[in-house]
Amino acid sequence: MSITIFIDGAAGTTGLEIAERLTGRDEIDLLILDDDRRKDATARRDAFHAADFAVLCLPDDAAREAVALAEGSNVRIIDASTAHRVAPGWVYGFPEVSGLDVVARAQRVSNPGCYSTGFIALVAPLVRAGLLPADWPYTCNAVSGYSGGGKALIERFENDRDIAWRGYALNLGHKHVPEMQVRCGLSIPPLFTPAVIPAHRGMVVEVPLQLGAMQGAGTVDAMRQCLADFYAASPVVHMGAQPDGELLLRQSCPPNDRLELHVFGSPDGNQARLVAVLDNLGKGASGAAVQSLNLMAGLPETAGLCL
Repeated sequence: MSITIFIDGAAGTTGLEIAERLTGRDEIDLLILDDDRRKDATARRDAFHAADFAVLCLPDDAAREAVALAEGSNVRIIDASTAHRVAPGWVYGFPEVSGLDVVARAQRVSNPGCYSTGFIALVAPLVRAGLLPADWPYTCNAVSGYSGGGKALIERFENDRDIAWRGYALNLGHKHVPEMQVRCGLSIPPLFTPAVIPAHRGMVVEVPLQLGAMQGAGTVDAMRQCLADFYAASPVVHMGAQPDGELLLRQSCPPNDRLELHVFGSPDGNQARLVAVLDNLGKGASGAAVQSLNLMAGLPETAGLCL
């Protein structure tokens, strides 16, 4: 017996990539509204009531409106917007951190932000294990491919080939910071410095650490082992091999739903660099939504993923 999945906002980048991962699967019937009906409230309400699951690939306000349209139905929702990532009653859709069973049972799931995925994957397990303090003022530096910015940014980068680097959120108010703080159990919001580079997809997230100034912080080896143990059972998150001097993010990166983690340390052990490498459209968006959907529907966790 197949399940019906409604993608609300299927014309956007995230929606298109989710549809790609679901198309052709015998256990799934996709419900996607035609262009002339996709903004019609009545058509959307009917779709929510007809579907078993819905994935919202919408701006924040539109996602909240969608949840209201779904009221009275039995549809289970995954929201890829920022609207519900720290909202009460919503499960955070990072199964490796929130718990596979917790996500599988959830009625409402908020899909993590792309940058947040890298930061949380690195920091949350180490804080939980007591290897990093919860009251430290962490810094997070990150670069992403331009596809994460939606159609307008994609068009800007593809029409202006002279852009080499775009720094933004210079007022320190990036929308991912609340979930980074809450999901890692931090008392101080991290200082987040994101940037966009002229690559369509791909992302590197780094957390530099002054271990020598942190009271009670663990060693580099202890942190590396902690992360390896924490994600040992995951088919998606894994520790990367120790590279010889450099990490590369290529412009030709194919779609990839994996998340690769690294821990680098100085010879004296006083400094460390935590690094996550991922596809901002994969584990950072569409792949994560499909992973949660698989768990919620009782399907194999990695079905349809690019691993």
